[in-house]
Amino acid sequence: MSSANWPSVKAGTAAAVCAATVAVSALPAAAAGSPGDGPHVTGDAPSTTSAARLDHPGVQVRTAPDVDEPPDVSALSWMVTDADDGRVLAAKDAHRELPPASTLKTLFAVTVLPKFGQETVHTVSEDDLSGISPGSSLVGIKEDLRYTVADLWRGVFLSSGSDAVRTLAAMNGGWEVTLEDMRAMADRLGARDTDVESADGYDTPGQHSSAYDLTLFAKTGLTNRDFARFASTEEAQFPEAGGPDSFGIQNTNRLLVGSHGVEPYPGLIGVKNGYTSQAGNTLIAAAHHDGRTLLVTVMNPQSGKNNAVYEEARSLLDWGFEAAPDIEPVAMLPDRVGPQPSPSPEPDADGPASHEPAADRADRAAHRRATDRAAVLRAASVGRDAGTPDGPGPGVWWLTAAGAVLVSGFTVVVWRRRQD
Repeated sequence: MSSANWPSVKAGTAAAVCAATVAVSALPAAAAGSPGDGPHVTGDAPSTTSAARLDHPGVQVRTAPDVDEPPDVSALSWMVTDADDGRVLAAKDAHRELPPASTLKTLFAVTVLPKFGQETVHTVSEDDLSGISPGSSLVGIKEDLRYTVADLWRGVFLSSGSDAVRTLAAMNGGWEVTLEDMRAMADRLGARDTDVESADGYDTPGQHSSAYDLTLFAKTGLTNRDFARFASTEEAQFPEAGGPDSFGIQNTNRLLVGSHGVEPYPGLIGVKNGYTSQAGNTLIAAAHHDGRTLLVTVMNPQSGKNNAVYEEARSLLDWGFEAAPDIEPVAMLPDRVGPQPSPSPEPDADGPASHEPAADRADRAAHRRATDRAAVLRAASVGRDAGTPDGPGPGVWWLTAAGAVLVSGFTVVVWRRRQD
């Protein structure tokens, strides 16, 4: 090899490698994992997380030619948001602090769901189920029976089971630890209206949230493919005590499944409903149409009509899809969420669940339906690999980096062959 030419080769190779390094370092934060893998909060939330307009009482909306006013609904508070870009299209008393009921389970899921692989198996103890408030919704978890983490999350999302919440909280280090984790997550997301006193949303003195905060939790959760899958699951099988058998459970979100006189909303992809005597009916609903995903949060309708929370959410979704292409937003949700890798499934020392074969067979069809809905959401999510209106996506940057490295390697090989 000629020593006279070697410096120029080194310089060329170094330049190519440097280009690759710069390309990799320019990757957006969302490239930390594949789209939809989970919530990842970067930096501190801004001190003001919404436009000042949302702090004003009453309905907030910007008028536009040929766009109707939002429907006159009876809910104490509501908000319509474009989940793709965070535009708040309209809202009423978005920061009003109200009891959230089981919609607070969205914050519980955002906080705890990424911590355990879905196939991890847990044997439920008596302590796990202690402290459940009388009258709470239950999925039917039994002491000394083994459940996968996925079983427990189906119990949370479909049956709103406080027994499933208690069990997952026990796995997370206990009830108080979980409450502190939820409070910390709410702070990091900029949810200034939320005070967590009960992880399952049960009426507890001092506990409150808002339509704004609940929308934040849902938008964050839907970046996690497991959250999206569970939130959109209509039916599933749940393990039966005493053996490998299982029983069916159905999602209590009537706008999703179509029940109790409510027609299912076309394109609905979850998220969570709730009810307590203090909160009344609450609902966070996400739907996808024509390449757009909207989030509607409705808190405590006052009309007294049957199924009011679902029908008012329906009317707000209809209005949102009509108005979204033409209307100016009244505020923007803070863009603080990007994907992070979900934990790989790691079964615990209990080994495979005794019910697993039968439950897996019975649950397969429901899982496929839920996966289809989650795929729609992932395709609509911000920061997908194909790129965004703000620039190329992570996939483009990776191709650039890989190409630079390959070019540098090829240059060295050709030079050496010529010298030989």
